[in-house]
Amino acid sequence: MLDPSQTIERLGGIARGSHLQRLGLTRTQLSRAVRAGKVQRVRPGVFATHDLNGDIRTAATHGGALTCASALRAHEVWVLPDDDGLHVWMGPSGRVHNHADCSCTSHFYTGTPPFGYASIETSLLHLRRCAGDEAFFAAYESALRLKLLRRAARQRLIAALPASARWLVDIARTNADSGLESLLRLRLHLLGIRLDCQVEISGVGIVDFVIGGRLILEADGKVNHDGKMRHKDLVRDAAASARGYETLRFDYAQVLYDWPTVQAAIIGALRRLREYA
Repeated sequence: MLDPSQTIERLGGIARGSHLQRLGLTRTQLSRAVRAGKVQRVRPGVFATHDLNGDIRTAATHGGALTCASALRAHEVWVLPDDDGLHVWMGPSGRVHNHADCSCTSHFYTGTPPFGYASIETSLLHLRRCAGDEAFFAAYESALRLKLLRRAARQRLIAALPASARWLVDIARTNADSGLESLLRLRLHLLGIRLDCQVEISGVGIVDFVIGGRLILEADGKVNHDGKMRHKDLVRDAAASARGYETLRFDYAQVLYDWPTVQAAIIGALRRLREYA
């Protein structure tokens, strides 16, 4: 006789009751397993093991599968915006199931949601529709760096993008060090400013970007630089200055939330360097 808990575990930890019945389990067996605490009924007709990932359980309770930013974060892809609740793919006509403390964002996009996670390529497409080109570009470069997109998946993704957005894939790189760097490079690309990325300068080390052979841009991560790291940055900046470079260093909050100031600083520095060339 089939064991409900073991059967659901083999199916990935979650399954529809109709599927389980086709495999030979009866409604009575499933009800007994729920009452005994061996499995959980997450919503009518859907059953899960107790050790199922919490976000997957919540998405299934809501009525769909993790997608967009939530699915990408689960694969450690760098994603904008900051964590804003679970994004759940409902399909084009899915029904939202009320549940406690719901802060889910429902995506009624075409296709049939799986149980669990949407694929990386599908999640990227949903992210672009949900959060825009910048979020898509940064996440796409992060997925490339993590080697999460095989060639066939990249081709399907490109084909699914509108023609107006395919240039984002064309300029993407596989060696972007962070999503912050991806955003910086994309925004300067739109201004017609070309950057050389991950440049090694003798006596300085590898810097994030160089513009025009003389302006160094460094994009610091979300964690503040202090102590030894801050001292190391100052030593590098001094060494770069001695070799004729100007260094501009921006942090996470500046790039994301104060871009006009960052843009003005870069353009001003480029103007000064041209004047004294």
